[in-house]
This record gives sequence, structure tokens and C-alpha cells, in this order.
Amino acid sequence: MRIAEPLPLPCGHVVKNRIAKAAMSEGLATLEGAPTDDLVRLYRRFAEGGAGMVITGNVVVDARYLERPGNVIVEDDTHLEALRRMAAAANEHGALSVVQVNHPGRQTNRFVHGHPVAPSEGAAVKVLQSFAPPRALTGPEVLDVIARFVRTALVLERAGFGGVQIHAAHGYLLSQFLSPLTNRRTDEWGGPLAGRAKVLLEIVRQVRARVAKGFVVGVKVNSADFQRGGFDDGEAMELLQMLSREGVDFVEISGGNYESPALLFGGDDGASERTVAREAYFLEFAERARKVTDVPLMVTGGFRTLAGMNAAVESGAASLVGLARPMALDPALPARLLRGDCTSIDVPRPFSGKKPWHSLAESAFYGAQLARLGAGQLPDLHASYIFSMVVQVVGDVVRALARRAYGIGRDLPEHRRLVEGAT
Repeated sequence: MRIAEPLPLPCGHVVKNRIAKAAMSEGLATLEGAPTDDLVRLYRRFAEGGAGMVITGNVVVDARYLERPGNVIVEDDTHLEALRRMAAAANEHGALSVVQVNHPGRQTNRFVHGHPVAPSEGAAVKVLQSFAPPRALTGPEVLDVIARFVRTALVLERAGFGGVQIHAAHGYLLSQFLSPLTNRRTDEWGGPLAGRAKVLLEIVRQVRARVAKGFVVGVKVNSADFQRGGFDDGEAMELLQMLSREGVDFVEISGGNYESPALLFGGDDGASERTVAREAYFLEFAERARKVTDVPLMVTGGFRTLAGMNAAVESGAASLVGLARPMALDPALPARLLRGDCTSIDVPRPFSGKKPWHSLAESAFYGAQLARLGAGQLPDLHASYIFSMVVQVVGDVVRALARRAYGIGRDLPEHRRLVEGAT
């Protein structure tokens, strides 16, 4: 069984099998961004489930800009002890714990911060009136973003995690730098792909230089944004070659953003019949990418059979098979697949159409399952998608307003100096 085989990474770490628990946003941290007991329980359950690699949801590098309230925030070692408990749980049973590190940029909810940042000034993200128009980062702020990613990685290494995954997909800040639609800068951080990729490459370079040799450094990138004039698959191929030269340990292939979700939220509606038949949404891109890079590639999304997973690894296109939502419904799924007890995965499809709120409702449903797992409960497959969405939206707004009331994540004088001191 190919998915049971160990995977040696360039840094020297060996992943015990080819199944990776892919990232899902948990929203279970405290208002201050500290991991909670629920997060510790959740990642212990995922580690017990048998996956070779366990990747967390978004951990943000700047307390001002969150993907959602409840994100873990790592700006310094303030939450080090809680992070150590979370790392110890995620490392159980030989799992490789990897933290997804992110800055949402313009995809910061307006209730979290009314003035988000992006590579360039522009219109607000057009999704359910949830976002505000961003302002452009100054040159000093770009350098600060790079420093934050590096600092966060170093804290996570001290906490005992096995690696980091730098999130440069799904329309978040590093993905915004890569896209010519959201990056219209004329300085060193914009222009051709070499300039637009410079922030990401500099982060990878500095993290790789400062962590221990065996610490895993991965990256998540889009195969394309699926927007006319945006980051496309040709540029994605070029980026993979750039990342290969920087010594990354694995690259996860994804696609889309909030405005062009495509397969971002786990639906089949944006996939061709051939892609659905072959299960993995991004496997065709991975097959082409294998011709230009030897970096281990992780393919997530759409896998529904054990045979399909083994075939993806056998073909050489996928080094790692990523499972996200199926593991929210069954955290022990990897172990059952590896034993051969499970040969197919049934994932609910509650909506036949694709209205804007459908993706949010599905995401909220799975978020509710993560919360149940973290509370020590079993998943509730009969939970209402609409009720889950209402609970998440209202809960996130309440927590965002509470953060403001307590002054958490506010702009400080040193932040303003980075803006005002720009030349």
C-alpha cells in the first residue's frame, strides 16, 4: 500500500506515512490568541488518528489582522507554554506536527479590523459585505511582515512543533503579493513574478537559515487563482522552481480565493468531470509540476477512495495525500485507511446549487465538528448547516467586538511609525 510508505523530506525528517491531515480553520483560541485546552484535545485526536503529518489551521503572525476571531496568534513567546502543550499533543504517536503560518491581508474581516492591508490599495473583497477596502503596505511594513513570519517560525520551533507551512494560497497576503490583480506595486516587491514572489521567497530563505536543519519548512500555493488576469498555472510552475531552489521540504497545491472559490471550500462544482472521476482536484497540475521540480508535493481535496489515494502516490504526482473535511467527521480515518478497514469516504453534499452563502455554511458545519472534537465529543453528522453558519457568524462578530472592547489587536504607536516613516 503506497500511502503506508514513509516519506523522507529534504531536511532529513521522515514522515511515517503519506497521509497528511490538511489545514482547517478551528477558531478555538482565546481572544488573545492563545491555544486552549480544546485545541490541545483536538490535535491529540488528530495525532491519534494515524496521519503521518498533522497541519494546523491558520496561525497568524499579526494580532491586528486575523482570518477570523479565534485564530491562534504568535507574535512572540507570550503563549509559549500553551503552544508547547499543543505541540506535544500534535506530536503524539509519531505524527509530524506542522503549523500553518499566515497573514490574511485584505481578507481580514471588517469586524476584526476596519482598515486591512494589501500589497496595493484596492477594492474590498466582494464576499457578503464582510471586508473593507485595503490600504497599501509601505516598504517598512513589508519588511515587518517578513520579520513577523520568521519570528513566528522560531517561536513555534521552540514550542516543539516539527515544522511550519507558510500559507501563500487562497487569496491571503502572500498570495496577494503573487497576483498581478492585487499587487500593482512598482517597487522591488511588484512587477514581474520575480518581484511579486520576493516576499514569499525572502520569508522561506530567512526561516530556512535560522531554524534547525531537521525543522520542516513547507509552503502552500495556488495552482491558479481562477481569475482573469490573476496568478495562473504558468506562473505557478515558475514559482515551484523558485521554491525548489530555496530548499523547501514540501509544497501543498491548492487553488482559488474568497472571490473565486473554485474548489477552495471543498465542492465539486468547479471541477471538470475528468477531475472528479480522478478524485483529486489538483492532481493534473501536480503531474505537470512533477516535470519541473523534485520537491515533495502534497495534493489535497477530492480524494474519496483508498484506490485513488494509492494511485496518486504510485503515479509520483502526489508525495502526500491531504485529507481535511473527512477527518473532521472521522479523525481516525487515516488509521482505518492504512489498515484497509475503509476503502471509500462519504462526504455530505448538502446543497445542489452554489450560492455565495453555501460555501460559508459548509465551512461553518465543519468548524462545528472541530469544536465538538475539541470538546471531547463525537461529530454530529445531522447538525444543521444553516444553524452552524448563524452560530459561527454571530460568534465571530461578538468575539471581534470583544477584542476591540479589550483593546486586543489595536494599532500601536510603533505600527503607525512604520506607516508614517515611509519614504
